[in-house]
Amino acid sequence: MSKITMKTPLVEMDGDEMTRVIWKDIKDILLIPYIDLRTEYYDLGLENRNATDDKVTSDSAFATKKYGVAVKCATITPNADRVKEYNLKEMWKSPNGTIRAILDGTVFRTPILVNGITPFIPTWTKPITVARHAYGDVYKNTEMQVKNGSKCELLVTDKNGTQTKKTIFEFDGTDGIIQGLHNKDNSIKSFAKSCFNYALETKQDLWFATKDTISKQYDHHFKDIFAEVFETEYKEQFEKAGIEYFYTLIDDAVARVVRSNGGFIWALKNYDGDVMSDMIATAYGSLAMMTSVLVSPDGTYEFEAAHGTVQRHYYKHLKGEETSTNSVATIFAWSGALKKRGELDNIPELSDFAEKLEKATIKTIENGTMTGDLYLLSTLPNKKKVNTREFLIAVNDTLKEMM
Repeated sequence: MSKITMKTPLVEMDGDEMTRVIWKDIKDILLIPYIDLRTEYYDLGLENRNATDDKVTSDSAFATKKYGVAVKCATITPNADRVKEYNLKEMWKSPNGTIRAILDGTVFRTPILVNGITPFIPTWTKPITVARHAYGDVYKNTEMQVKNGSKCELLVTDKNGTQTKKTIFEFDGTDGIIQGLHNKDNSIKSFAKSCFNYALETKQDLWFATKDTISKQYDHHFKDIFAEVFETEYKEQFEKAGIEYFYTLIDDAVARVVRSNGGFIWALKNYDGDVMSDMIATAYGSLAMMTSVLVSPDGTYEFEAAHGTVQRHYYKHLKGEETSTNSVATIFAWSGALKKRGELDNIPELSDFAEKLEKATIKTIENGTMTGDLYLLSTLPNKKKVNTREFLIAVNDTLKEMM
């Protein structure tokens, strides 16, 4: 069989630790034998980010804006321990945070369902996609510890020098802490448009939830912007598509989500989305069984796995010990990027291959061959635990049968 030809390259962002090992194996075993793979490569491994003063991260994001589609391996966000371990010049920022800020994107995370792994909430028969705003709030906060007797004020100076001041709290008899959050109207509007566009693209209802009854300025502003964007730009399109936009308070949304059958997009502010996406992933089965795609309002896409670099398995790998690491979300990052590249470049055979790769991955698991994490969860009677590389080879055997 001749290899599928690509017109435009994908932006390829390599990463760290065990996912970097898996990344190469996926390419060698599942992609290069079938595709004349074209990528513009950026090494976002922590050593190279340190060597380039993290310029490689922003370069990869600007390349994504140029080419429209990227696929990213999981990367380390360094803490104090990592600074010592890798002898870093400084504690570099999260690559995902840098990329999200440049692309102005929204993160959509969706669980991958397979037979034999039952969600902890049995009514969830369809996936729930969490749409997480990727800017601001606690992730760009300013915070301080304050001493007894301190008076904390919120001060805003406008462009003419006029000051508006509000008292936050007067600490009397105790020390304490304060935190300042912000967000931007243009980022919230981009978030809203990305959510509405993704709902139309996937033909799913969109839910949005904040706590506007308590946060009457901050959270209410999110609610108002979503409502304005929907009414002026998307209401007719939603009606034609037969889908719904629904707003409710976040505590009510949680109750509704638990009682639901799934099959919708749940849009959330940055922190809420961070927490709820992990809850959704775990309740469906595994964070390693969750796709993640960053979507910009201008139609730029960056696909990645929802999980981290699998540090514990990597240290075992370095010792020569066998690992059984789940590669499904990383496979789906590649397949998602290839599908989108095929769609944008009008190469149906590329999109078709990516669809087959996803089906082969799921079929392999449903036939009973799986990594250790799924082996512990699966209720299939004739299941078999395999190591990291054996699973990829098994997927390839299934894929060959389907081609």
